[in-house]
Amino acid sequence: MAATLCSKLLPKQGWLSLTQSVRHGSKAVTRHRKPMHIHKQKLLAVTQYIPPAREFPPGAYPSQTKHVQEDNDLTLLMKRELKKLFEDYKMIAVVQNSSSSAEDMMTLRHRLYKHNITVKFFPNKVVRSFLSDSIYCNMGPLFVGPAVMFVSKEPKVKEMLTTLRGSPQMTLLGACIDNTLLSAQGIVSYSKLPSMTVIQGEVVSGLSMLTSHTAYLLQRHPAHLSQLLQQYIKQQSSDGSAEAAPKAEEAT
Repeated sequence: MAATLCSKLLPKQGWLSLTQSVRHGSKAVTRHRKPMHIHKQKLLAVTQYIPPAREFPPGAYPSQTKHVQEDNDLTLLMKRELKKLFEDYKMIAVVQNSSSSAEDMMTLRHRLYKHNITVKFFPNKVVRSFLSDSIYCNMGPLFVGPAVMFVSKEPKVKEMLTTLRGSPQMTLLGACIDNTLLSAQGIVSYSKLPSMTVIQGEVVSGLSMLTSHTAYLLQRHPAHLSQLLQQYIKQQSSDGSAEAAPKAEEAT
């Protein structure tokens, strides 16, 4: 009706107005969702279907229980030898053997034996098992592949490095010297340090110099005082003799 009224009012000149008012009727919502009763909610929650847990075939996943394998007699014997080795020797070096022949190994062992350095062979599995329960657990990563141990009761680092220069197939990985874990570069730096006898001699000479200097300082003041007293006595005696000579001449 509004559209017809608007068309009657507008002149018939072949054009339409830019704005047209159209009325839309409102739609009333008469349906609302009815809330569910609390008893019905409880009943649905209790009777809800719960599917059973899916069963996986055996062996599909690793077992959560750890099977601890006991060491045999040979392994226990090797562990006891390793424990005694770390207690008695001050230098334990780990060297990787890169396809060295039996003849070369025999020659190397003979050269090292001249400097009281012994070559030891142990399985890596046994060594890592021993180190994991000891204070030397940080040495475990060194025992990978064909590893050999050079041990000596005294730290013969210079001799060991000199001997290894003639065996390029042997690579030095690290060492434990005086309960201190050192890398290959650390071992080279350790070899440049002076020996213990030289350090002890320097310490003894320094201490003796200090004691002699202290004794000199303690004896200097009494000696200087005694010299001054002796000089004073001589001056007094010379002055007394000089005064006594004119008195004797006057008396005569």
